[in-house]
Amino acid sequence: MLKNIILSSMLILTIGLFGAWYYAFYMPTHFKRKVADEKGIDISAAEIVKAYQTNEQIANLSYLNKTLAVTGEITVIKQDQTGRTTVELKSDDAFAGVFCTLNSDNNQIKAGQQITIKGFCTGFLSDVVLSEAEIVK
Repeated sequence: MLKNIILSSMLILTIGLFGAWYYAFYMPTHFKRKVADEKGIDISAAEIVKAYQTNEQIANLSYLNKTLAVTGEITVIKQDQTGRTTVELKSDDAFAGVFCTLNSDNNQIKAGQQITIKGFCTGFLSDVVLSEAEIVK
């Protein structure tokens, strides 16, 4: 009897862990947030970087996991290790900016261009990081 209870509990736990793992890593795309469907908080690259440098905890309360529409000058355009286009926006600090990973390639953008990019804020490393980003204008 005890053996059946233990085996049943282990089976239920295994199924639950597998379900949580599947949901976290392979969640169907219709459940995922889409940048295009959300209104972004309008802010300049200089303002968002300054907010994070001044007080990261307060900035996280205001911006972390939220959709931002960041306006700034493109300093660098590259591709990451997965082949996705990344863009860095200039701030007032020479050592920090806004690092954006774009959803799709855009061959019409150039360094020095003023642009607005909308994406999900994932925090601050040495740059403010936007993921799933799209070019607004």
